[in-house]
Amino acid sequence: MTNLGDFTLTDLTEYLKEHGESAFRAKQLFRWIASGAESLADCSNLSKTLREGLGGEAEIYLPKIRRKLTSAIDGTVKYLFELKDGNLVETVVMRYHHGLSVCISTQVGCRMGCGFCASTLNGLVRNLAPHEIAGQIIAAQKDVGERISNVVLMGIGEPLDNYDNVVTALRNMNDPEGLGIGWRHITLSTCGLEDKILRLADENMPIGLAISLHAPSDELRREMMPVAKRYSIAGVLRACDVYFKKTGRRVSFEYALAENKNSSLSCAAALVELLRGRNCHVNLIPVNPVKERDFTGSSRENSQEFMDYLNKNGVNATLRRRLGSDINASCGQLRNSEQE
Repeated sequence: MTNLGDFTLTDLTEYLKEHGESAFRAKQLFRWIASGAESLADCSNLSKTLREGLGGEAEIYLPKIRRKLTSAIDGTVKYLFELKDGNLVETVVMRYHHGLSVCISTQVGCRMGCGFCASTLNGLVRNLAPHEIAGQIIAAQKDVGERISNVVLMGIGEPLDNYDNVVTALRNMNDPEGLGIGWRHITLSTCGLEDKILRLADENMPIGLAISLHAPSDELRREMMPVAKRYSIAGVLRACDVYFKKTGRRVSFEYALAENKNSSLSCAAALVELLRGRNCHVNLIPVNPVKERDFTGSSRENSQEFMDYLNKNGVNATLRRRLGSDINASCGQLRNSEQE
């Protein structure tokens, strides 16, 4: 069964043209999908003939809320969405002074194997289709009753490991006839798949790019992230330079601070040597405890000291404020507990 949410507006127009329908009908249908229609029957301004004609071969489907947790501390909302085949993914809506941001998943599970992450514990199950990626935004927006203006692809999965589906979903998020989210309000987080970063730089989609760096040397990074065995830090940084040159977007580097691993001042000094002089930002994130993992987050004092060292030595850094701490808002934990 074809899911109509997997089409860009251009592709949907071609699809409907094959069924004898005009571009105007495609635009109407595209808008219905973005507004949260859950079936063709919801598309009331389309003719009954068209809806019944498509119904035998095509559908609209939104992820369903399996569980919903709301933080009593800061209002963060965490969703466990169930997909049509019963698989589960996590989505988090965060409230900031500039509006609502959503963190979405791009895969069911993950095969990157990062040693501090709950999302990758059971490996990769499958890629998400475009309608399942953008559908998390649509379903969450429909539930909270407010417009979501910022998107981060930082949930379960490695976005660039699901490249084609992610790019289609991104175009649908940005399309003014759909969700209408500006490129500068979208950020993609990646473990640093060098070849895919270079490919993304040519897509004419100037989204924000966040690199999961987590170590200042290849040796230490390989201990924490198996993907580092294939992609060196030098290669990833070269790809980031190309991305910055082609898009004009400053690259961010995520750095998960783990006690007795990568949070010493000597690591901070090595990170300064690596990044000083670059137009970049370092987002420091104390590791969240995962019961199946051995990593422990660095203390608040240690994290602050690490951040201060970077800033005093010419590398712009901030310490991420942890939202939804009372609902385990970090990725993978809710899905794993539900499966257990």
